[in-house]
Amino acid sequence: MTTPDQRSDAWTGMDIGWSITSTMIGGIVACGGLGFVLDRLLGTGPVLTGVGFVVGAAGAIYAIWLRYGRGDGGED
Repeated sequence: MTTPDQRSDAWTGMDIGWSITSTMIGGIVACGGLGFVLDRLLGTGPVLTGVGFVVGAAGAIYAIWLRYGRGDGGED
């Protein structure tokens, strides 16, 4: 029989994976949505939406790197 600690350790990787996935999707959707709204207000076509997608992805990657990629295990 497994102890509660062993069971939670088995799902730690899944938890981190979903956290990274949701951070990426959230960053892209939030900044892309802001770009879309600005495009509508300024009448610039889909230019700022594309810029928002790229900036959102870059920001999300940076946030993920700050949380998981600095080599200290992400523990604060």
